[in-house]
Amino acid sequence: MSLYLWINIFTFCTILLSFDKKVAFYKYFPFLAIGIIFNGLVFIPWDSVFTKLGIWGFNPKYLNGLSFYSLPIEEWLFFITVPFSCVFIHYVLLAYFKNPIPLKFSNIFWNILSLLILAVGIIFYQQTYTFVTFTITAPVLFLLNKYQKSFMSQFTFTYAISFIPFILINSILTGSFTEEPIVWYNNTENFSVRIGTIPLEDTIYNLLLLVTPTFITHYLYSKFKAKA
Repeated sequence: MSLYLWINIFTFCTILLSFDKKVAFYKYFPFLAIGIIFNGLVFIPWDSVFTKLGIWGFNPKYLNGLSFYSLPIEEWLFFITVPFSCVFIHYVLLAYFKNPIPLKFSNIFWNILSLLILAVGIIFYQQTYTFVTFTITAPVLFLLNKYQKSFMSQFTFTYAISFIPFILINSILTGSFTEEPIVWYNNTENFSVRIGTIPLEDTIYNLLLLVTPTFITHYLYSKFKAKA
């Protein structure tokens, strides 16, 4: 079994805790499924195109060899297991902890971050990974913060906690603990700033990857409860 597949299995182990009575995460499954499908419709074509362009790629040494549309099966699973785990973390935090992020702070934080991300994306327009990721993520964050302030306050806490497993998983994928990276990057297509072995762009890509299904799950479940 490939190392990348083991990472997916480890990440998806959160499903074993989904039936905790206080969280009752299973009740969100139908809405989360829609969020994950939407994510796949966005990120899988994006990932496939970037792979074909050589912006990033995958080391066959750590894969099982099965691929579709230029992406290894492990990468397809990544777009299920990682969003699933993040949304799980979101609802665990809501169930067990009072959100410590003040609405005013959250509002200022996301507005500033949106503008900063947009500015960096425009400045580094020649680096494809940087430009595309930053200029897509910035308006999404800005609009969510404008119209869904309460949700974004909750998500601030979620993303802060999720950053810990993100660093661990991405460090493994980018070669911190292996002879060669599982996922390699063409540094001419990013601005070559790294957190350890992780390209800084990955933090923004990951942010968009996680906020999208979390919001969709939140929105659809809220609508469902309102009608019940």
